[in-house]
Amino acid sequence: MPPSDFSFDIVSRADMMELKNAVQQAQRELENRYDFKGSKADIQFEKDKLTLVADDEFKMDQLKDIVFSKMLKRGIDSRQISWTKLEPAAGITVKCDLELQTGISQDKAKALVKQIRDNKALKVQPQIQGDEVRVSSKSKDDLQKAITFVKGLDLDYPVDFVNFR
Repeated sequence: MPPSDFSFDIVSRADMMELKNAVQQAQRELENRYDFKGSKADIQFEKDKLTLVADDEFKMDQLKDIVFSKMLKRGIDSRQISWTKLEPAAGITVKCDLELQTGISQDKAKALVKQIRDNKALKVQPQIQGDEVRVSSKSKDDLQKAITFVKGLDLDYPVDFVNFR
């Protein structure tokens, strides 16, 4: 890339510090909730995996609501969150894992690149790089227009713009 070109990356990822803070807030609320006193409900967070354990389906739904509301308040987009099916766990408990969708899949990245290229008003060159899309141009103004265009798209995943240079 010549030094006269400017670029930015379009990524889809969650802020792990915000996720950690949301989990800590949910754990505090779980400790203080009267309807969870004496139950085996628990929220386990290791690196990028979140596991919820509850006595039954009803308590699991309440636990999911607690965690989900805390995550939304901390700015984690609901389109990144997916829950696995309920599974029996130790004893008479059930467990459920939370998966965060990170990165832009190849199919979605190809569709995004096609949408950007189809907009003839934009003088930018998008290209797929792994699980992100790099957009480059000779003009910073064109890049700003591309950001505005992508923000206006109805995507089924959240996007963030990084490495603007």
